[in-house]
Amino acid sequence: MKIVIASDHAGANLKEEIKNYLKDKSYIEDVKDLHGVVGERTDYPLASFKIGDALNKKEADFGIIVCGSGVGVSIAANKVKGIRAVCAPDSTTARLSREHNNCNVLTLGERLTGIQTAFDIVDSFLNSEFQNGRHQGRIDLISDYEK
Repeated sequence: MKIVIASDHAGANLKEEIKNYLKDKSYIEDVKDLHGVVGERTDYPLASFKIGDALNKKEADFGIIVCGSGVGVSIAANKVKGIRAVCAPDSTTARLSREHNNCNVLTLGERLTGIQTAFDIVDSFLNSEFQNGRHQGRIDLISDYEK
């Protein structure tokens, strides 16, 4: 599994923690950091757009974006065609977003999420699978509207 990860300045520390955590996982083939450096100010939409572009180019399977609350990067990511981002405050939300909504981007808030909680949310998101079935029709409605 290939992951792209990014942040703005308010999420750079948690992004680094998650990136290092993922590098130790056997099911992760590659983790590529696309945006955000600790101590450097940057605008959150840029992080989201870079993740969306990478996913649309099939450079990765999933994206993770971190900002202060997780909300801004989620809003920006969801403006990119083909992206279904979830701002998940807990592992249940992360799991359901994959199973029911086939989300391909997870967003987190450094100011609101502890490190261990973030790891649990990331694991739940990445280890859950889309259930298809009745959920596929809803995903199709979203995709059709994007056209």
